[in-house]
Amino acid sequence: MTNKLLTVGVDLGGTKIAFGALDQEGTLYHQEIIKTRVSDGPLAIVADVIAAVNRIKEKEPSCQFLGVGIGMAGQIEKQTGAVFFSTNLGWQNFPLQEMVAKEMQLPVYVLNDVRAAAFGEWVVGAGKGSKDILCVFVGTGIGGGVVSDSMLLEGDTNAAAEIGHFTIDLQGPKCTCGNTGCFEAFAGGWAIAKRAKELIRQNMSDGQDILKLVDGKVDALTTKHVFEAYRCGAALAKQVVEELTLALIAGTSGLVNIFNPERLILGGSICVGNSELIEAVHQGVLKKSLKISTRNLKIMAASLGNSAGVIGAAMYAKKKIEEGNKR
Repeated sequence: MTNKLLTVGVDLGGTKIAFGALDQEGTLYHQEIIKTRVSDGPLAIVADVIAAVNRIKEKEPSCQFLGVGIGMAGQIEKQTGAVFFSTNLGWQNFPLQEMVAKEMQLPVYVLNDVRAAAFGEWVVGAGKGSKDILCVFVGTGIGGGVVSDSMLLEGDTNAAAEIGHFTIDLQGPKCTCGNTGCFEAFAGGWAIAKRAKELIRQNMSDGQDILKLVDGKVDALTTKHVFEAYRCGAALAKQVVEELTLALIAGTSGLVNIFNPERLILGGSICVGNSELIEAVHQGVLKKSLKISTRNLKIMAASLGNSAGVIGAAMYAKKKIEEGNKR
């Protein structure tokens, strides 16, 4: 590869950091994953990010590197790219964008990691070619991104599309954010495991099929175990998955009515490889959302997999750099 223009994408999460370089056509090169040294503090993580980006640059000495995009698990200040707050990393008011840009001597742009993944799906993934998309990523929590009339929604304080904390039941369970009845408190991975544990403790005999997977230790139960038991026909796991499906339908139906997307893209660890769940949500949304909101709606699985964050962060930085060059 010679004389190409490359942008580096970084997906900075609580357990791992993924890297890659994208060319102008969106082809991904030189992927790398390292552990996130959370206990060593933010300066150690910044040093690791800079070292990894430099390794990528050294592999392509004849290429021009335009800049770096960083998708970060947290709330990001719009103007400065500082991390306002990150639960996963324990950071608060940390000048991530400024520090990396100073060391790299390149333009750096930081955005929320889920929004980065949504941007990637829009530009080169399942949302390519559409002006209006809604991405819902269901993993440990629920995150999302919205593109409306070819604009990624950011909001006044850069907190748009915090869809996991969209209230779907005023009397619902308490969420990790402190509110009650959030979408995430019904359908996030942590909530699925919590619900299964509650049902087992109410009736231990009904939970024996699931408990076999964790040597009888209720506290060791995870969402992965719930789905494994569900695929084996365990009745309690079936109840939990049915409740999850209804919650996903309720939440996504409301969001479709609000944003009126052309495409609803479902991703995250709960949805990946789970075509049955996606199809159930598809049918439920078509029944519950307003007819005008679903007239042109396509519901599909995300297509970029684990690379969505890296690709989206790089493409976002590329877009910002191009906009800056036009001024």
